[in-house]
Amino acid sequence: MFKGVGYGMMVVSTYIGIYYNVVICIAFYYFFMSMTNLLPWTYCNNPWNTADCSGVVDSGSYVNSSLANATSTLLTAVNRTKRTSPSEEYWKHYVLNISDDIGNFGEVRLPILGCLAISWVVVFLCLIRGVKSSGKVVYFTATFPYVVLTILFIRGITLEGAFNGIKYYLTPQWQKVLDAKVWGDAASQIFYSLGCAWGGLITMASYNKFHNNCFRDSIIISITNCATSVYAGFVIFSILGFMAHHLNVPVSEVADHGPGLAFVAYPEALTLLPISPLWSLLFFFMLILLGLGTQFCLLETLVTAIVDEIGTDWIIRNKTVVTLSIAILGFLLGVPLTTRAGIYWLLLMDNYAASFSLVIISCIMCICVMYIYGHKNYFKDVEMMLGFPPPLFFRICWRFISPVIISFILIFTVIQYKPITYNDYVYPGWSLGIGFCMALSSVICIPIYALYKISRSPGATFKERLRYACRPHPEWGPALREHRIGRYAPMAAAPEDAPEAHPLKEKDELKEEPNEVKKEEISLTIQGSNGSTNTHNSPNASA
Repeated sequence: MFKGVGYGMMVVSTYIGIYYNVVICIAFYYFFMSMTNLLPWTYCNNPWNTADCSGVVDSGSYVNSSLANATSTLLTAVNRTKRTSPSEEYWKHYVLNISDDIGNFGEVRLPILGCLAISWVVVFLCLIRGVKSSGKVVYFTATFPYVVLTILFIRGITLEGAFNGIKYYLTPQWQKVLDAKVWGDAASQIFYSLGCAWGGLITMASYNKFHNNCFRDSIIISITNCATSVYAGFVIFSILGFMAHHLNVPVSEVADHGPGLAFVAYPEALTLLPISPLWSLLFFFMLILLGLGTQFCLLETLVTAIVDEIGTDWIIRNKTVVTLSIAILGFLLGVPLTTRAGIYWLLLMDNYAASFSLVIISCIMCICVMYIYGHKNYFKDVEMMLGFPPPLFFRICWRFISPVIISFILIFTVIQYKPITYNDYVYPGWSLGIGFCMALSSVICIPIYALYKISRSPGATFKERLRYACRPHPEWGPALREHRIGRYAPMAAAPEDAPEAHPLKEKDELKEEPNEVKKEEISLTIQGSNGSTNTHNSPNASA
């Protein structure tokens, strides 16, 4: 009945996959534009600059020379009531050529469109053989960013004013602890960075060996994820502290978030560094690798879901065609995001399509697994795979703490909801309506499929149908036959392709009825292609 959770995950992954590749393509664009002796967002003497533009580097000096000549420019920037940096105007007026309204699409930005095509081609080529090829590529895309981070960190802490940025980064603002929005943002960030409720974790884990130590993997992933975020914070704020020192302003006025940090604040700080194009190349190359790693997972999730769910011989043999089709469709759906109004739509999708809907899906999944499938059944499944029962702390979290915390976060997020804005632009009501529709489109899959399954279930009353719909698929269990032991062991008298219902039973089959009933009372959880060697034997059993 809760297979709709899996469909909801696929909808979320589709939304994210569309706009996430646009972010990657912008990083590609900046990477290509960094292949020059002078970064184009260094000065204010370009055709796209306005009278409010004020750079941090004197236009009469060469970018790699001493920064002493920038004093007058810095004083002008501080004293000016309204300062627009060259990097901000390059971002708004040249890269995006942003329009004045979300409904005013304007023309397609051809350089961005070309980079979007490059981005999708790279993703497709890396996934052309599925996890066999992406698994090898990820060794590079997941590890090399640490090399770039370390290089930028060493360079950052040697800059003047870097300590002030790091101090600002490490100094807690205790008044924010009581702000529910902070906790909601923190939860959204964890959901986003870990990929919870995207379906990607389940998809990739389904290719593991059955007895893989997923307990160890979950600990390593969680710690590494948070530690990487903390480490990246040192890199970012050391550079921002350096920039704040030269501007003679607080770090809080330099720091930005979202696209503003990646494509405005940080690029401007890089113009202050000697050999700035080199550092810019490294920074945007790191962003590209980080984005591609996420995009691989998103696309593989969609491909695996389609192949597993349809499960025909043609689909299984032509998985590459499925991957290519999704890549082409994703490119076409991303074209509107390369228009002059594209940034408005990108932020709308980011704030609505993949925000609190993830929290709702995760909360329902926790309740479904723990209280409908049954925590005892789930703990036995984990013990069967790991060889030892899950620790008490995890059992308490799964049953009580996680659902309660997720529910509170969802409630406070709704209570403290504020309409999305982009700088000074306030989104119109009709666009917010579209945003809510995108958010609900993934969540609505859960009740729609549940009602559909109940209506198709046998039974004279609604209660009987509901009870039947909460049972597992008859073939639910480990994908490979050698792993089906204990309560998942097949009956000796049953043929391999036995039908789902047996109106007539022999005497020896009736003796084993309690075990069969016990097996059918285990409800369906989310399953990817569990074991790559026997992935598609039962397409209907996977969500």
